[in-house]
Amino acid sequence: MKDYSEKRDFHRMQVNSKIEITNSKGEVFTGTCRDLSATGMQLFVDRPVAVGEELKTVLHPTGDAIPPLETVCEVLRCELEGDGFLIGTTINEVT
Repeated sequence: MKDYSEKRDFHRMQVNSKIEITNSKGEVFTGTCRDLSATGMQLFVDRPVAVGEELKTVLHPTGDAIPPLETVCEVLRCELEGDGFLIGTTINEVT
């Protein structure tokens, strides 16, 4: 029997890379993309973001061989963690 962490349809990839985020008001800020799957991302940021908020993100790769990953996401949860906020998103579109 699969344990809980294996019941996801898509596996998470640990990333821990800087990500550029634009909210629905056009404000641009940065955070850290902690993990990425085919359907969502977990982001760490320094400000709270409302559940349901649409975010545009740009995840820049560490090398030049791969283009940036640009997405439109929806915030599913935002939880206080240490000196920032942990945001769970679902990816609605890869642009």
